[in-house]
Amino acid sequence: MVTVREARLEDLPLLVELNKLCFPAMVEENVVWTTSQLANHLRLFPQGQLVAEEDGELLGGISSLIVDLGADSYREHTYAGITDGGYFHNHNPEADSLYGADVYVHPKARGKGVGHLLYQARRDLCQRLNLRRIVAGGRLHSYHEHAEKMAPEAYVSEVENGRIKDLVLSFQLREGFVVRGVLKNYIQDPLSRNYATFLEWINPDYQPIEKDGRKVRVSCVQYQVRGINSFEDFADQVEYFVETAADYRSDFVVFPEFFSVQLLSQKLLKKLPALEGIRKLSEMTSEFMDLMGRLAQEYGLYIVAGSHPMEIDGSLQNVCPIFAPDGSHTLQPKLHITPSEKKYWGISGGNDLQVISTPKARIGILICYDSEFPEAARYLADQGAEIIFVPYCTDNRHGFLRVRYCSQARAIENQVYVVTAGIIGNLPSVPAMDIHYGKAAVFSPSDHEFARDGIQAEADSNVEMLLVTDLDINDLYRSRASGSVTPMLDRRKDLFQFTSNLPHDRNRSNDASGGPMHLPV
Repeated sequence: MVTVREARLEDLPLLVELNKLCFPAMVEENVVWTTSQLANHLRLFPQGQLVAEEDGELLGGISSLIVDLGADSYREHTYAGITDGGYFHNHNPEADSLYGADVYVHPKARGKGVGHLLYQARRDLCQRLNLRRIVAGGRLHSYHEHAEKMAPEAYVSEVENGRIKDLVLSFQLREGFVVRGVLKNYIQDPLSRNYATFLEWINPDYQPIEKDGRKVRVSCVQYQVRGINSFEDFADQVEYFVETAADYRSDFVVFPEFFSVQLLSQKLLKKLPALEGIRKLSEMTSEFMDLMGRLAQEYGLYIVAGSHPMEIDGSLQNVCPIFAPDGSHTLQPKLHITPSEKKYWGISGGNDLQVISTPKARIGILICYDSEFPEAARYLADQGAEIIFVPYCTDNRHGFLRVRYCSQARAIENQVYVVTAGIIGNLPSVPAMDIHYGKAAVFSPSDHEFARDGIQAEADSNVEMLLVTDLDINDLYRSRASGSVTPMLDRRKDLFQFTSNLPHDRNRSNDASGGPMHLPV
């Protein structure tokens, strides 16, 4: 008996080989799935990745994502564009259209109803998620046999009227799909001459829902460092801000970079040489982490705990811990290290960058100088980040403005919110941390959905305070789909490619966005 289930990681090598077996002509075109692409599909939208099996043998697979085609729901598109180079980074759970990126069935199982079961499973998914429709670009499997004597539109009409049988399109019509148009230069496919049908299946059970905005409340701590006598003094100051953020029902509270360096102002640690001082501070990591984990649990919110020096893999790194309300944490190291951090503290850059999924939003962290590198923010946005937190520590207005302007640019480029918080105050007894300049702010894309100047909220400069504001995540997706400009949709991947050498991405350095991708059917 053939059954359909969600794909699993252990299925991926078999699915890659099955893909090649189903589309031997496309192996030469280098447009079959890769393991890393399929793994990314599972990470982003596991419900949409299905397999058919019988007695433990895989007989077919299906790949889907949810997309927003904007104001023109039948607009021209390419396979590379709609699937983001085959990686599904543009999967949008807020949209209403399930996109059928692929269906493939083992040659020996064709004619046994496997394709029908997979299509039915996709329709069931569409109805279960209450999506408005399924759309897809369909191959014109036999068009190459007729291309010299008829245009693709005429060929489609002949298939619709039953005068020509097309292995793919005839099947899709039987499955209830309707042809809405013909897509040009959709994908490299000799059989279809690069044409495809724009197919649609309307969900008869769809119930329009007026969705409330996905509101997220963030609090930015404009933290004033001052001399203290004990760890308890530091803990009291930190808890005051966490408690206040919780009183305002914040979902996230973000502290500045290196705010824990205040601990070096204690009497026994004053005026230690910079290198010795930062090492002493790293020895307080356990106390620091225990404090933050306890506060996150006690007050029931996410704490983006600025940054703290930590010994990792034999090197001293500048690390931002992110604590969940259950007390668990994730560590995000700073990637780009400033000359002064290297010179005075011997800090090394980390090698990992990740998006953290929370019930309220998908978030990423760029620590201070990291915000000045567009690649880092682009990577986070491609991985699904909706809010990027930027804890920073700048000594003068020049440094502050670099972080500010770059953070605002990152918000516009990637159509995300960027939330910043910096240190203020003086620590004359702590080498390399004597003066500071800061002005917390929250930046948005610059479009009609948002504040006119792209500044959601802003603190007064160099005044200790808590900046609290609400972010509407749905506004991001409306802007990405139909804003005055749509940079996330309009990237020229035919001209520019983005690759990553982060540890979990190294195996896809040769098939990143714009590279090899899979042929849909």
